[in-house]
Amino acid sequence: MTQENLKATINSAMKTALKAGDKPRLGAVRLMMAEMKRVEVDERIELDDQRVLAILDKMLKQRRDSLNQYRAAGRDDLANQEAFEIGVIEEFMPAKLAASELDAIVRAAIADSGADSMQHMGKVMALVKPQTQGRADMGEVSKMVKSLLQ
Repeated sequence: MTQENLKATINSAMKTALKAGDKPRLGAVRLMMAEMKRVEVDERIELDDQRVLAILDKMLKQRRDSLNQYRAAGRDDLANQEAFEIGVIEEFMPAKLAASELDAIVRAAIADSGADSMQHMGKVMALVKPQTQGRADMGEVSKMVKSLLQ
């Protein structure tokens, strides 16, 4: 992405989809904009890129959960809609971390925090989360931290 912030990038994607008449994409992008606006109004803040990434990450997790439930229930129409929205949201996410990069970040956080047991997992996760938000599945990160602390 360019120097333009993430929120502005999503807003311009909405305008592009509107001009192109791409209703499915427009709907997905509007969902992202609506969620960002809801957070701004509720918390009376202006979102920075880090917070926008956290919102998009949460939206992805919700859609993945829904996708699995729809597929289990045999609702392919709804599953396809969720899969489409996941694809659109992922376009705005940064590149995923390689396993080696993730491992290095987690090991550095463990060393920096002085963690030596599961009781210090919160400290480690507090250091890791800002560096991996949107770039790694936090469930996988949590499993990695647990395995290294045991």
